[in-house]
Amino acid sequence: GSDAIACDVTRDPDLQAAAAWLQRHWGGVDVVINNAGVAQMGGIADASEADWQWIVDINLLGVVRGCRVFTPMLRAQGGGQLVNIASMAGLVHMPHAAAYNATKAAVVALSETLQLELEADNIGVSVVCPAFFRTALAQNMRASDPKLEALTKRLVERARIGPEQIARQVFEGVQRRESHILTHPDARRAWWLKRVLPHALYMKLMRRQLARVQARIERKASS
Repeated sequence: GSDAIACDVTRDPDLQAAAAWLQRHWGGVDVVINNAGVAQMGGIADASEADWQWIVDINLLGVVRGCRVFTPMLRAQGGGQLVNIASMAGLVHMPHAAAYNATKAAVVALSETLQLELEADNIGVSVVCPAFFRTALAQNMRASDPKLEALTKRLVERARIGPEQIARQVFEGVQRRESHILTHPDARRAWWLKRVLPHALYMKLMRRQLARVQARIERKASS
């Protein structure tokens, strides 16, 4: 059987209540997956401060709350695993998504910090960085530009990879206690290029990639 607990990740008491329920009914927990996330698309001058507060509270502070609340339990029981869901947007930053990129980059930084901080407690920390796959993310997004909203929804809803494939890769990565779980080969290659190339050359490649994407969008719009 399975159990479900209502949990709003913007409310610390909800996370505390979930931890208490798990301690009471399951005697603890082996793996904690911090998965809740939302999207915000738009230029830096167009996104409101309220949109920034909204996405930071869920994408970043939601993960912080999960890690902070469950770490004492994992320590007390002698170990466990934290799995934080970020995005390739946390490693490779495309334009018109500053808020989303910033929160996902922060989740990567948080996870890498905890990998060292919690190592002595036998608590593994994995950060998952998928590219586009079919989820409900686009249904709850905020966008200041209708074209960006339409493009993002199309990329998410028409992605070749579905949630089942991502879940399998995450499961296997967690079993191996991988520090970074990158689910898309193209995205993994982009991250590798960013790390090894001089910045000017990397930016040149990114501009070329953006131009190709823009040309594809214009072709579809005119067809």
